[in-house]
Amino acid sequence: MPHPLGDRPSKIIAVHLNFPSRAKERGRIPGHPSYFLKPPSSLAGTGDPLTRPAGCELMTFEGEIALVIGRRAHRVSPEEAWEHVGWVTAANDAGVHDMKWADRGSNLRSKGADGYTPIGPRLLDARQVDPRGLRIRTWVNGEVVQEDTSDTLLFPFATLVADLSRMVTLEAGDVILTGTPAGASVARPGDTVEVEVTDGAQTTGRLSNTVVEGGPLADWGAMPRADDAARADAWGSLYVTKPTLDESLAEALRGLSTATLSSQMRKRGLQHMSIDGVHPAGGDDVKMVGTAHTLRYLPLREDLFERYGGGMNAQKRAIEELRPGQVLVMDARRDTSAGTLGDILALRAQKRGAAGVVTDGGLRDSATVGGMDLPVFHAGAHPAVLGRRHVPWDTGLPIACGGALVQPGDILVGDADGVVVIPPDIAESLVADSVEQETQERFITEHVAAGESVDGLYPLGPRWRDAYETWRRENHH
Repeated sequence: MPHPLGDRPSKIIAVHLNFPSRAKERGRIPGHPSYFLKPPSSLAGTGDPLTRPAGCELMTFEGEIALVIGRRAHRVSPEEAWEHVGWVTAANDAGVHDMKWADRGSNLRSKGADGYTPIGPRLLDARQVDPRGLRIRTWVNGEVVQEDTSDTLLFPFATLVADLSRMVTLEAGDVILTGTPAGASVARPGDTVEVEVTDGAQTTGRLSNTVVEGGPLADWGAMPRADDAARADAWGSLYVTKPTLDESLAEALRGLSTATLSSQMRKRGLQHMSIDGVHPAGGDDVKMVGTAHTLRYLPLREDLFERYGGGMNAQKRAIEELRPGQVLVMDARRDTSAGTLGDILALRAQKRGAAGVVTDGGLRDSATVGGMDLPVFHAGAHPAVLGRRHVPWDTGLPIACGGALVQPGDILVGDADGVVVIPPDIAESLVADSVEQETQERFITEHVAAGESVDGLYPLGPRWRDAYETWRRENHH
């Protein structure tokens, strides 16, 4: 389907960072907007393919609100700038980060390829919408991955138009891509990306494009290149929170107690790695291993709850952002006087493939949640909804949970004794030392059960070392 503009614009201008949620992911808040150009030949419409060249792995999507200039703008003020906007629509600022290295700064090859700026399917009359009342959503294969509202922008639409028009004349039909919210990431061949912009009464409809595998690039120019830095840039917040726990390592951790892991971390100088005050909802026969995805609650403020607590709030986004093997870790400030999770969201987390949930706040529907096939650790049962004490605020950032600092991507292990946090970079050596500790403790237990004194035996001392080594060989440990 052709794009809805008819004639090609003279230029497409894209904003680097504009949504605070995206700026937080990138770790910087710009003082002024910055821009790059996309060729008009990159325009496409709904239904057109997003072609990932052979040899590339990092095809990215970025749902955006697009402004279409309706009247020539040259050195206009912010107060009059919106009068020069003709229409609003949905856009996908797509690209292949494998080519970003070749044109760093301009993004020409990474974001300027044919078809990499789909817009539409419908244009909303700018005179009939509130520029601060727009909502953007992006779906990948039917799952919401981005959602935000235009009242949060660092640089409102009128500011962008006025700023650009100081030095660049905006012609009728020109397109401004106004920035993407948090959640922009990588799509693979076969994935369908949809973007929609609404004002509550009107909608652009869903802009829908499917990623397809293309042929190889001719070899007389820069070729695709992907390294860890490019992958982190392309995946965004999902790069640090996507499940990266090797299954053999996960299996080894399942065989170890939190008591042993805590002991070994203490030997490494890590004294504050337990999430204190939480216990399993389903009884003591539970084991949880996974990587952390984080959610932070702030204290209730009634004037902010409607904005931050309603609709697709951070609590619900955190659930929908979960990937298989992740543990949702909630910072509720150790306030158990309202629930931070109930049976419906717990069920959704289970359906998302979550490895577990940990909250230092309250749990609603505790009996039902305790019967689910999902490890849930909480600080206490409470019947009240979160709006009694908490405002769901943001996801995917370092938090405090039960007195422990938890970063996205940390490893969480839980059992009847509680939950410990393991830095991923020490996990393998920690497992090796923990296995050795538990092997020694089995030897010690056998001898204590046989009537031996713990003196020199626990912990294992030199007098018992030879006997231990013999026992270890005989028992094939």
